[in-house]
This record gives sequence, C-alpha cells and structure tokens, in this order.
Amino acid sequence: MNAFSRRGACPALSAPMQTGDGLLVRLNPVAGGLSPKSLVALGESASRHGNGIMEVTARGSLQIRGLTPASARLLAMEVDALGIAVRTGVPVERGPLAGLDPQEIADPRPLAERTRAAIEVAGLPQRLGPKVSVIVDGGGQLSMDAVTADVRLVATRTDAGIKWQVSVAGDRQNARPLVTVEDDAVRDIAVAMLRMVAEKGREAHARDLTERQLRSLASWHSFAPPSVLPDISPTRGEISPLSPLSPITRGAKGEPPAKLPISPQVGEMSGRTEGGAVERLPGPARLPIGVFDLTDGTALGIGLPFGSMPAQKLIELTQQALTLGATEIRLAPGRALLFLGLPPAACPQLRDIATTLGFVTDAADPRTKIAACPGAPACASGRIAARDIAETIAAENRDLLDASVTLHISGCAKGCAHPGPAALTLVGGENGAGLVVDGTAKILPAGYRPGYDAARGIGRIAAAIREARFRGETTAACLTRLGAVGVTELYRQD
Repeated sequence: MNAFSRRGACPALSAPMQTGDGLLVRLNPVAGGLSPKSLVALGESASRHGNGIMEVTARGSLQIRGLTPASARLLAMEVDALGIAVRTGVPVERGPLAGLDPQEIADPRPLAERTRAAIEVAGLPQRLGPKVSVIVDGGGQLSMDAVTADVRLVATRTDAGIKWQVSVAGDRQNARPLVTVEDDAVRDIAVAMLRMVAEKGREAHARDLTERQLRSLASWHSFAPPSVLPDISPTRGEISPLSPLSPITRGAKGEPPAKLPISPQVGEMSGRTEGGAVERLPGPARLPIGVFDLTDGTALGIGLPFGSMPAQKLIELTQQALTLGATEIRLAPGRALLFLGLPPAACPQLRDIATTLGFVTDAADPRTKIAACPGAPACASGRIAARDIAETIAAENRDLLDASVTLHISGCAKGCAHPGPAALTLVGGENGAGLVVDGTAKILPAGYRPGYDAARGIGRIAAAIREARFRGETTAACLTRLGAVGVTELYRQD
C-alpha cells in the first residue's frame, strides 16, 4: 500500500486524509445506523486518538479528525473491534429513513443493494474515481433532493404504477432527467452509465458523457433484455448491444429527451461536502431536524451546528438518548442525527437536553443557513476564526438568514465547507476576511476587513437589508437589488 493515496481520494478509515488539523477519517456504516453504545464508543475513540471533534457531513457521513498516522491505525482497530462494518467501493446512497417512512413512494433499499452488487460484479470500483456516486431515492419526509450524485434513481408515481426516473449529474433541482423505467431495468442503465464514465478515466464524472452516449442510454432499455449488463465500446464508449442510435423517444411520456495510505490535503470540512455536494434545498425539502412519524414509532432529528460537535457532548447526548429508550442512531444528510426507538413522550425531553448542550433542535435555527469550516485555530490552514464568526452572525442577524440564502464562512480559499457558490462568502486570507458576493471561496474577494471584525461587516449588510427590503421580499432578492458593489461597500464601511 502506498503511503499516500491519489489526490481526490475520499478519507476512508483505511485511507485517512491530511487536513490542516491532522488526519481525518470518514465512516459510513453499512447497516445505515449505529447503536447508541457504538456511537458512544466512537466518541471515546475520537477523544483518545483525535482532537475530540466529531462531524456529520452534508451527505450524512461521520467524520473523526485530528488524527496522526499512529492514532488512525488504533482508531481503525477499535472500529473493527466494535463490529462496525463501513461501506467501501462506489457510494450507493439512500435516505436516512429508507424502509421506515410511511410517506415513501418506494423502499429504495432493494434497488440500492442490487445496484451496489452489480457495480462490484462489473469491477467498476477499481476503475471509477473516488467521488463518483449513485443515489437511490424512495422519496418521503427526508428525500435526497439536496445531495448531488453522478447517477440519480428516484422513485416516481406514474399512471402505470411506480417507476424510477434516471437522471444524470446533479441534485434533484439541476440533474438532467434521462428516462423513466421499470424497476427491473433501472439498475442496468445505472451500471451501463458508470461503465461509460469508467472508460473516460478515473477523473471522469457522468457530466462528461456525450449527448450521443446519453441518447444511447435512454434508448437502450427499450430493446435490451433487463438482465443484460451491456459492455461499452472501447472506441466510442457506447453500449455495444445498440444498433444506430436514435433520439430519446422511448422514455416515459413527458420525459425530457501496512501503512495506512493518506490522502493529500484536498479539503477538510465543517462539513466538507463529499463529492462536491452543494447544499441546496430545492423546493420545500425538509431539514432532518424535528420529529418524524415512522411506520413503527418516531424519529427525532437533532442537528450539529456547522456539522461539528465536541465528542464529549455527542457522548453525553447519546447516553441520555439511550437512557430514554433510543435503540438506533442514523446519520442524516444535512449534518444531523436521527434517534430511533424513543417513546413519543421522550422526544421533547431529549430535544431539551440537546438544546442545552448546544445542538440544533429547531429547523429555523439560523445556523442551518451557515456553512463554516473549523477555521483558525483548529485548522492550520485557517486564517480567520470561521466558527466563532458564524456563531456571532447567527446570534445577531437571524432575520438575514432566511430560506433564500446560504452564508459561507471559510478559513481559507479552499472553501471546504461549501464548494459551490453562496449568496455571501467570507474567506480568510492575508488581508483579513474577504467578502465574495454570489460566488465561491476561490474567487478573489472584492473587499476586506479584519477577521476579528468580520461579523460587524455582515451586520452592516443586514442592517441595510432591513431598511431596504420590500414587504415579502427575500434576502436573496434584496441583495440582488443592492448589487454586488453596494453590498461590498457596506461590508467595508467602518
């Protein structure tokens, strides 16, 4: 095994990633959840071997950070001793309430397992890049709308019954719909698509497929037996059983045509949104915070502020949940934990305990609209105290952070906590805290102020919005009217 994994590799337990505050590992339990005792044990391991910080990412992974090469090995041994099986290979993700939600259109678990098995049989994990992923979304109270993937398989109700819509490259809002098919064909189309991606090399994603290849995929299911997993042409990357390609005309009605390897420092997280996940919530998607009715019982969703919490507080919350009757804890996209098995009467009690400990227990909490990395001093790359700034802004400007905006506070220009554009981004640099309007942390800021005073600059923007906003106008719309130049000038004012 090489001492360093290739750039862009995901920080799995067997291949931790180098970050500004040591090594980071990311865990995805195969079972989909953890027992309370297992999560307590993981918290104790994080305190022993790391810096005592645990995170839940935007995609619902558990992260432990601040490790060394030696302590990462010890952590891996303890995870193994706990009997926690973690996922490997191409991520095939499903919602955190899969199989438990009475509002699901379809249970995504059987299709997800068949797709994962077919990917393995086809030998694709070794040929695809580490950021390639698949989502199987059965719908329901907590859909996977906001999570990006190369291949999206989404349950859909049609006049002919439940089918699966196959979409390419993106989240629910911006992925390209390809075709809607029966359950027995969707897995094969997904695997065929990944084979095409693999042919383009380990840096490729589904967004790199050509129009001709997409037409080939959309047409293939109409005349290829569902049991066939087609190979691809070594020269053109098309599906070999196909004869001359035709436009998208056969889809559903209305469809648009030894040493642990250590990854180089490619971005740590507040949550780091694995695979370039951009945290959008298209439409009325619900945050995983609050009480959710299940087919059998309830689930209580509790968020981690900025995706991060000291392990000791997570241990305390979990121990209290165990005492109150929790039997399982699931990791939820959106940086939250779902506590299952609680009697309904115990949910308010655990929620109050979580609030006292500093967790997010209200979906309207302004911290849910802020993406903030660890920043200084936790991360050696951080030039500003990102989370301290975030806490101050959330406390003083709740009305600024409505559903139309995301505020990104990045300790440096890597933008680990939110790779995509945000309405407002503060980024640490040599000149202090720079402001980027409607962009990413990688863009050169238009204005600066000292890092310790950055929250006051955002406060000036918030004050101007309060004065200028029309009745019913969103923050995003008001920012657009004020203009990037005007907003930057407000930020820079003393």
